[in-house]
Amino acid sequence: MKGLLLFVLFGAVLRAQDANWTTYHGNPASHHHSSLTQITPANAANLELKWSFQAQSLEKFEVTPLIVDGVMYITEAPNTVIALDAATGREFWIYEHKNPDVTYPCCGKVNRGLAIHGNTLFMGTLDGKLLAIDAVTGQLRWQKMVVDFKQGYALTHAPLIIKDKVLIGTAGGELGIRGFLAAYNVADGKEIWKFKTIPEPGEPGNETWGGDSWKHGGGPIWLTGSYDPVLNLTYWGVGNPGPDWNAKVRPGDNLYTSSVIALDADSGKLKWHFQFTPHDEWDWDAVQTPVLVDRLFRGRMRPLMLWANRNGFFYILDRKTGEFLQGTPFVKLDWATGLDDKGRPMRVPGKVPSPEGTVIFPGVQGGTNWFAPSYSPKTDLFYLNVWDDYSGIFFSWNQEFELGKWYSGGGIKAAVQSTRRDRLARRDPQSGYGAVRALNPSTGAKVWEYKMADVSDGGIVTTASNVLFSGNREGHFFALDATSGKLLWNVYLGGQTAASPVTYLVNGKQRVTIAVGHTLYTFGLRN
Repeated sequence: MKGLLLFVLFGAVLRAQDANWTTYHGNPASHHHSSLTQITPANAANLELKWSFQAQSLEKFEVTPLIVDGVMYITEAPNTVIALDAATGREFWIYEHKNPDVTYPCCGKVNRGLAIHGNTLFMGTLDGKLLAIDAVTGQLRWQKMVVDFKQGYALTHAPLIIKDKVLIGTAGGELGIRGFLAAYNVADGKEIWKFKTIPEPGEPGNETWGGDSWKHGGGPIWLTGSYDPVLNLTYWGVGNPGPDWNAKVRPGDNLYTSSVIALDADSGKLKWHFQFTPHDEWDWDAVQTPVLVDRLFRGRMRPLMLWANRNGFFYILDRKTGEFLQGTPFVKLDWATGLDDKGRPMRVPGKVPSPEGTVIFPGVQGGTNWFAPSYSPKTDLFYLNVWDDYSGIFFSWNQEFELGKWYSGGGIKAAVQSTRRDRLARRDPQSGYGAVRALNPSTGAKVWEYKMADVSDGGIVTTASNVLFSGNREGHFFALDATSGKLLWNVYLGGQTAASPVTYLVNGKQRVTIAVGHTLYTFGLRN
């Protein structure tokens, strides 16, 4: 009876959001799903542009907006916050954080979004600060120095609010950092706890690092985690070990890189971990979205975590205990023959980076990546963008660590070089394909897929009316029937999607918003 009550309570938390989109992943369980139903498979073809917002920055526009009571909050890279009228796109205020001229982020001067608590917004910056900004006026309330950016650190992901704490982790896995996740008081920025993703000597897990390789072990956190308020556990994916591709200098499993960590939200104490890719030699990370669901698994109701990993396997874990329940390939892979009873990969000899280069499936971007998947309780399907049947040539070389410089120990190039000049199909068909794919969350089996000419860096959102929205690198934003994958609506916007769409209600009307290229577009049904 107690177990059933816990499932009921968790479900009530997930249903609390309707009109708004108040967290990066939509709800604490990271479903990227909305209960809104105005836009349906029957009327999605009637969607039209309602307003657009042109970003001033030419950096990557990877923001997932927040919408709270008719106000939309976005970030422009590198660290500008803007409040917009969610009905019209009119600007209310702008706050710009000035970064130093020299910063060291991995993959562009990106910022993926914000967190909100009451009337306070929170943003991490490229120069290592956590900012608290008044959501009404746009004025800075306080700032906290989290890390020294000159050591290779940056803060790029949207923070996560849990109770009276704001959680944020550190990027910089290619620059020889030692990552961590920390919690700060929302009122004044005082540090409450810190969990180090690369354990020091004397701490559990340090024995998985040979010699002193832990000192520059990586373990970045650059994507927002999830939270189970009933178990009071927060779940975060940890990135690559360093150096990325010269793994011989870091013998051992290299905890807690390429793992999911489950922490007590009040204390930051580790409750369990699961390492998807021990001794990761491919830079696949485990920086994907922990999707939390309560559902039957082999005849028993269980608290589950669904995880499509960049290494090409789809995992089902018990999120209370961390027990490995199942793992199946969801794209072509050749570096492992499968997973053992504990979920450890059974590796194929020789499928590792080498001085002469080794062709490996999947390529460095993985079977999927950081862009958001979605779980719909209406269809009971798990949706994600996949990169299938594509590979990379992985190289390794010796490299000494130098502070503030790239520390990768190797490199990558595409196994098949495209010669096509068509802007709408940037990839040679021989180098694989991209697709929106629906998986059965009990087995990981493909239910349907929507193939695209190019791969996608776009996330997904689904709705209770069984509509799925996503975008791709071809420049298209589209709606699919979530039950079948049938194309319902498509619009060409001319830029690459590298963000996740959101949907919300304003003035009683459902809207859907996506960042494409350097512009934010908002669509709704024709009046």
